[in-house]
Amino acid sequence: MFKFFFWLLVILLIVFRFFYLRPNFIDGSRIRISSERIGSEPLRFEKSQRITILGLKAYLPLYPEINYGDMVTVEGRVNLKKKTLDEAKLIKLEKGNSFYKLRERLILFYQKYLPEPHSSLVAGMVLGSKASLPYDFWQNLKKTGTAHVVVASGMNVSLIAGFLASFFIIFLKRRYALLLSLLGIWFYAFLCGFEAPIIRASIMGSLSFIAVIFGRMNLALRALFVSFFLMLIFNPYFIFDVGFILSFAATLSLILFQKKVDNFLRFIPSFLREGFSTSLAAQILVAPILYFTFGYFSIYSPLINGLVLWTVPYITILGMLSGIFSLFIPFLGRFLLLLSYPLIFWFVSLVNLLGSI
Repeated sequence: MFKFFFWLLVILLIVFRFFYLRPNFIDGSRIRISSERIGSEPLRFEKSQRITILGLKAYLPLYPEINYGDMVTVEGRVNLKKKTLDEAKLIKLEKGNSFYKLRERLILFYQKYLPEPHSSLVAGMVLGSKASLPYDFWQNLKKTGTAHVVVASGMNVSLIAGFLASFFIIFLKRRYALLLSLLGIWFYAFLCGFEAPIIRASIMGSLSFIAVIFGRMNLALRALFVSFFLMLIFNPYFIFDVGFILSFAATLSLILFQKKVDNFLRFIPSFLREGFSTSLAAQILVAPILYFTFGYFSIYSPLINGLVLWTVPYITILGMLSGIFSLFIPFLGRFLLLLSYPLIFWFVSLVNLLGSI
């Protein structure tokens, strides 16, 4: 009975938050949105950039360039049907503080020492930045079903969390190492822009670490649904975010099916099997959503993912370490970044080759 009333209370809270947060816009009215912080990476096109502000998409000129963390004041006409701010004009732009500028500094470091699209690939894997991705390469990523690697996701958080825990536990007691790793997870989520997949993975990672700290077994399925409801309580409009739905579908699919798929693919060499089994298991629930939402699904995606996914952990960790060292020991940062170049070259070349077929 207690569980029933608890979940009923959670659902009622989500419904209340949904109506409480809903902006009171009038369709066709001209409005000004003042001093609103950009909470996610703007999308850039050839002649424009798109920001999302209070749930409305606004297309603005490419310059001045708007970045995650900036404060903007914009005017435009509300289009509730398309959820856009038409005829949008940028009235005021205030750049983000030093913490937000750290993200920009890391991206500039990758761009300085790697050509395109290699630098954008690393920035995407490490920080979830898609702003500078060349259009052709982005299309090839989508065609091959590998676009998820340049959107910071649960895989990135797992890699960062595992690396931090392994590092801190060398110098500290287990509990303190996990606490510091917990802080590291949320700092990383902050750098990545608090996108829906990152928040979900950060909550799940935090629940796992807290369970270990207090000596309790972490149940992945329970952690997934707890993070699902916590995110909806925080922002009920996540339920309309395709990225949010895909992130949960992929994670649920992995929890339910990965071991079975991995056992089925035992004839594949182990260094390739993980990539194939992960991709194939995730697609079981993701494929129907992709098809009914976007009208397409690549049947070759699991195969291509199997050929390139094994490089992602190495590129992500080396990219993260090179970015950190670039702030204090620049030559070591450059060395680590160049060390990852053969893997980056393999990934880019394969995606461009198969995406052009």
